[in-house]
Amino acid sequence: MPWMRDAVVVGAGPNGLTAAVELARRGFAVELFEALDTVGGGARTEELTLPGFRHDPCSAVHPLGAGSPAFNAMPLHRYGLQWLHHELPLAHPFPDGTAVTLARSVGETAMSLGPRDAGAYRRLMAPYLGKWETLAADFLKVPWDGPPRDPVTLARFGLNGIQPVAWLNRRFRDDKARALLDGLAAHVISPPTTNATAAIAMVFALAAHEHGWPVARGGSQAISDALAGYLRDLGGVIHTGVEVRRLDELPPARAYIFDTSPTALARIAGLGRAYRNFRYGSAVFKIDYALDGPVPWSAKEARRAGTVHIGPTSGEIRAALRAAAVQGRAPETPFLITAQPTLVDPDRAPEGKHTYWAYGHVPRGWDGDLTDAIERQIERFAPGFRDLVLARATAAPAELAARNANYVGGDIACGAFSGLQTLLRPKLALVPYATSHPAVFLCSSASWPGPGVHGMSGHNAAKAVWRRLRQAR
Repeated sequence: MPWMRDAVVVGAGPNGLTAAVELARRGFAVELFEALDTVGGGARTEELTLPGFRHDPCSAVHPLGAGSPAFNAMPLHRYGLQWLHHELPLAHPFPDGTAVTLARSVGETAMSLGPRDAGAYRRLMAPYLGKWETLAADFLKVPWDGPPRDPVTLARFGLNGIQPVAWLNRRFRDDKARALLDGLAAHVISPPTTNATAAIAMVFALAAHEHGWPVARGGSQAISDALAGYLRDLGGVIHTGVEVRRLDELPPARAYIFDTSPTALARIAGLGRAYRNFRYGSAVFKIDYALDGPVPWSAKEARRAGTVHIGPTSGEIRAALRAAAVQGRAPETPFLITAQPTLVDPDRAPEGKHTYWAYGHVPRGWDGDLTDAIERQIERFAPGFRDLVLARATAAPAELAARNANYVGGDIACGAFSGLQTLLRPKLALVPYATSHPAVFLCSSASWPGPGVHGMSGHNAAKAVWRRLRQAR
């Protein structure tokens, strides 16, 4: 008789690795299968441009990683994970050479917004300061999976967070504050008029104040490698370079957990149209740069920040997101999310050189080239930027999907953040990670709580699996 594993995980992204670790920590026999030659998913590091320049093809900055309840319960530092912090988590520059900042300090952030809005920002964030551990644990789990640890704080957060960020911004008098919050909410690739985008903006802001927006020393691959190293020490087995096409290609197991898109899970597990109503969202066009020096920002604050948002007004941000998500066209003036990791991690590039990445939003499956529009936008705030470019690696939606099958049509969030899907990912269910097959589960960022390198979808899915396995025993 073939040996029966407790769990087989398909896909070695942060969520698949986290699910495998959570089960292995509880004494279950676990094997993991990854189609590519290395683990990582959306947390990889590769030489995309020139020798010696190490880039993160997708996620580079980790606001939710450093504060993840799942990651913080693991000894990942023993396996090489080290968080590095820029002087400022985020800068949002303006054409006049000034900038607002998201700093570790609430006071510093508030002061950058100007005297008319400083008090409003302090009042918005004050109820949640010092409460990240309980709030994150409550917010990132399935809402109906047990009572919250701090129901009063969660309820207060929910009343603010369920709004569109455009409504939350009514408390601010000047556009600089509104642009900062709109830019934070844009990380889920949805217009600021979408319900619950206020929660996204507030979570990212609070994460900066409580844990920062760090990068992993050496690149995001360090997160995946730490998880993999811990899994192996727990007795888990990892197979790379194995593409799974059918469930019967996998070894016998009591549970199968997929860190894949719902579409791929349904195809592999033979679930037919199980996720026919699941909607994928807009895509991004991303560029990784090898630079001859640091980005020459006009705003001095941007020269110290790990992340720089480019799109000065709330009007520009909303127009760019609406073009990609609603109108089905690429914006003429894209809103950009950019990162400059070598400011604090210089070993990722040859001496004196830098890596930098930027992406703008485009419709899913878009096949155009946004390079010129992106670089024109960067030049508005960093004159002379193009003169520093040694090489660039562009990735349109098709290239992103080819690198990572979870990014269907270039949707790096693995599912639209809109309608009921903002809170019910991937669909309405008592256990959203379970499927119609009693032994098959979903753990990717298509499931609650959604995108980001935090492992919580994997953590929550593993919890559902070990409950099922414990009942079976």
